[in-house]
Amino acid sequence: MSISEHTGNTQPVQPIKEDDTQPLKPVKRAPRWRSILLSIVGVVILLGLGGLGGYQRGIAIRVDEQRKQINSQLMEQFQYALVDEQFGRYDSARQRLEYIIKNDPSFPGAQTELANVLVKMTIPTSTPTPTLTPTPDLRGEDAMFATIQQLITAGDWQNALTELDQLRKRDPAYKTSQVDGMYYFALRNYGVDLILKQGNLEGGIYELTLAERFAPLDRDAAGLREGARAYINASSEYGTNWQRSTYLFSQVASAWPSLWDGTMTASQRYQFSLMRYGDVLFGQKRYCDAVEQYQTAQSLGNLDQQAAKNFNQAYQECYPPTETPTSEFDIISPTP
Repeated sequence: MSISEHTGNTQPVQPIKEDDTQPLKPVKRAPRWRSILLSIVGVVILLGLGGLGGYQRGIAIRVDEQRKQINSQLMEQFQYALVDEQFGRYDSARQRLEYIIKNDPSFPGAQTELANVLVKMTIPTSTPTPTLTPTPDLRGEDAMFATIQQLITAGDWQNALTELDQLRKRDPAYKTSQVDGMYYFALRNYGVDLILKQGNLEGGIYELTLAERFAPLDRDAAGLREGARAYINASSEYGTNWQRSTYLFSQVASAWPSLWDGTMTASQRYQFSLMRYGDVLFGQKRYCDAVEQYQTAQSLGNLDQQAAKNFNQAYQECYPPTETPTSEFDIISPTP
């Protein structure tokens, strides 16, 4: 076969034209300003979330501080209401108690005291019998001052305060610094006596607060007022929440065990709370926890009948008797 015949059966190679191919287009990168903008937006969002969290925490702290201030004000108004009631200023006491209940309906003792005040306001006052006009006090300021000194020396704080009021009314400028010192001394000691000797915690707190207007309280008086307030606070849980009552009276009893409210000391209320909290745990079948409460109460005095009964049962449940293993030598061989 000739070369020409061989080549005739093949297709001629077509030359490549420039128009038949498409050049590769370069990939465009995203503008740099877009990534910068996204970064800025992300930072702003993070800062906003952090600021929102801090703002919410700040609100919570501010609300808590506001609640503490309100509770302190309500406690002060309650003490003033008790003093108003004691001196027959029932309308003033009613207004204070209604203000307390409006702001905190669950304030301990407010509802009860308001009911007492309303009852006393409905009792008709008897028509006073005409009496002779009392003899005017013709003593001079020096004589009144000497009487006050005698009363303070005798520890008659209440009458000393009455005389001080009369002297200051007679001449407000008379021996101002000395009279102020007498006021402080009489109010301070009268408040201490009300708390320690009479168990009048509210009245004692009130007198000590008045004394503080003349000079800072000494450490003993300030500590006693703190204890009286803690006792009143613990009493608000007494009989309603034995767990909370046990906790609060444990603190009062550890610092002021003999502090009382005219009926029971802090140590006695602590022991009673322990027994009743133990009963609560016993009812929940938390026997070992109940045993712990009963044992602590027992260290302060004898358990009452209910606590003693529950304590014995709880102890058996918490510490059941163990079976004594039988020795192999105690086994009796059967008779052949």
